[in-house]
Amino acid sequence: MSEETLIYQCSPTLAGIKTGNLFACSFRNRDELRAAVRRFNRILVPKGVRMIPLRFENGKAMIYVYRPVRLAADLNADRARMILSDKAYPVGSPDRCIAELMRRLKSGEGFPHEIGLFLGYPAEDVEGFIRCKARSFKSVGTWKVYGDVAAAHDEFTKFKECRSAFQEAYSNGRSMDSLIANSIAASGERMQNR
Repeated sequence: MSEETLIYQCSPTLAGIKTGNLFACSFRNRDELRAAVRRFNRILVPKGVRMIPLRFENGKAMIYVYRPVRLAADLNADRARMILSDKAYPVGSPDRCIAELMRRLKSGEGFPHEIGLFLGYPAEDVEGFIRCKARSFKSVGTWKVYGDVAAAHDEFTKFKECRSAFQEAYSNGRSMDSLIANSIAASGERMQNR
């Protein structure tokens, strides 16, 4: 797992415009992968971001990069709490919800489609995906849209532009650490200007 991979897969989360990203990473040795996660977390955690492996299977790890503060707000929203409660998650504790998500991913009982809530997808789209069994969606981009198509497309565009900007800056010599720090400051300025 390299910085380039993290930037490509997780730029919106690193920039503070998305709650979380999920990606698969090949590994030869679990201990080496865990050591890499710890190295990344030394950079990420002080910036308000965390990385954890959710599942190991057949030489692939499912890596979750997220912003705990955003995740807590997302999972505390009424509609998200309802979805998680209906799925028997320990509502009220993001860390316990992540632990339950990990348990479900490892159990092999099917893919937990509520994972979209952990990635910052709109609850109405997660609910629609679960209810409609991934059919009858209005549009598709980063996720399948069942609700506000225009808002979703605005988000998809922001994510794509963010990835391009991060990749360009990184290829021009900017460190991953400086990209995260600068994008957090910019994100804070945008919030103050609203």
